[in-house]
Amino acid sequence: MSDLSRIVKAYDVRGTVPDQLDESVARALGTAFVQVLRERGEDSRQVVVAHDMRDSSPGLSGAFIAGARAAGADVVAAGLGSTDLLYYASGALNIPGAMFTASHNPAQYNGIKMCRAGARPIGQDTGLVEIRDRAQQILDAAGGDAGGTAPRPAGVGEGGLTERDLLRDYAAHLRTLVDLSAIRPLSVVVDAGNGMAGYTVPAVLGDAKLPALPLKIIPLYFELDGNFPNHEANPLEPANLVDLQRAVREHGADLGLAFDGDADRCFVVDELGEPVTPSAVTSLVAVRELAKHPGATIIHNLITSRAVPEIVREHGGVPVVTRVGHSFIKEEMARTGAVFGGEHSAHYYFRDFWYADTGMLAAMHVLAALGQQGGPLQSMSALGAQYVRYHDSGEINSTVTDQQAKLAEVQAAFTGQQGVTLDHLDGLTVNLPDGSWANLRPSNTEPLLRLNVEAPSAQRLAELRDQVLAIVRG
Repeated sequence: MSDLSRIVKAYDVRGTVPDQLDESVARALGTAFVQVLRERGEDSRQVVVAHDMRDSSPGLSGAFIAGARAAGADVVAAGLGSTDLLYYASGALNIPGAMFTASHNPAQYNGIKMCRAGARPIGQDTGLVEIRDRAQQILDAAGGDAGGTAPRPAGVGEGGLTERDLLRDYAAHLRTLVDLSAIRPLSVVVDAGNGMAGYTVPAVLGDAKLPALPLKIIPLYFELDGNFPNHEANPLEPANLVDLQRAVREHGADLGLAFDGDADRCFVVDELGEPVTPSAVTSLVAVRELAKHPGATIIHNLITSRAVPEIVREHGGVPVVTRVGHSFIKEEMARTGAVFGGEHSAHYYFRDFWYADTGMLAAMHVLAALGQQGGPLQSMSALGAQYVRYHDSGEINSTVTDQQAKLAEVQAAFTGQQGVTLDHLDGLTVNLPDGSWANLRPSNTEPLLRLNVEAPSAQRLAELRDQVLAIVRG
């Protein structure tokens, strides 16, 4: 019997196939998705479904579609797509959506990212718990097999099915948001990691039926392969950037772009093959958005660099900090009307894209910013350096048996120190008077504590990092 509490996470569904997630589970979730949205007053008469290139994705998404139709919804089957293509579909069609992907996870995983109409997020507080519980009831009532037994409201027949290719519409829409036609010629290595960027990058940046762009795209691992034969599709892991860094240097390219498996995240390396931090990219895009929308609000999560709010204020914007996680970012953007939001994990969110995250649009902003530069800032390394002011540790994970006990130990170690402030917005953040800070937050799914540290100097960074780790791992 499937236990959905094991695979329904804070923001999405994620599990191994077929032991945790199989077609009967996907079908039950499809039915529950439509039923719960209907009961919450959402219009779920029509939904859109897309899937990534994993071997299990077509079967799972097909089962979800069958479950949604059994609940009376008409389904738009978008087929292959990136997660931000699904968000585009949900926004442009103004209907709820479901994307089958496990993002950067290994090949044996799959999952579902669900949203309400207009790409509005579904998380634990906005329907995901109810969807999990309803699907569990369906599975339990059917003895673990959801096959066709889910009830429909009186007078509701089985929903219809329409197949629709939205790739060109998605590409054309992104082209309206960032103009790349007038930039200087750029040579760009793109590492798709055998993920969905291999499908979307040619459509957005190289489609022969759209106006030609002054870009030379050098493809790396564009072949769609959910077994990830070259490296994991997770650009935040340094080992997964090695091939891109080498290719940028060998080709003398202006920059490199690396996407994760479902292409909703984008990581940048400069012409030297060195990483450009997501915080620097957040600041760069924020400056561009503030030039279009003076005085606008910019969202950042609490473990992006402190340089981000500083730069936002310097350019007349209003920075607002939020917890880590896409549902928190999207909700805060909608509440404040923010034009842009960025996270340390290379997720970037745009008001012009229904407050949803899109790695492709962030990449286009970087290309536009670099392509418009001349003189001393015409290299990616020089451009990126404008937005770096501090030293950061990156995310450091520690396995612990009692997360709360360790958090309490760290808090006790800093409580009462002169000039030190403590914050509990997301885990524990320790702010020191010299501008250094450390954030320690528990994983939602694993027995881990995640540490991020930033400081004005490399020496101070190492001291604070080691001080906290000595407690966490002591």
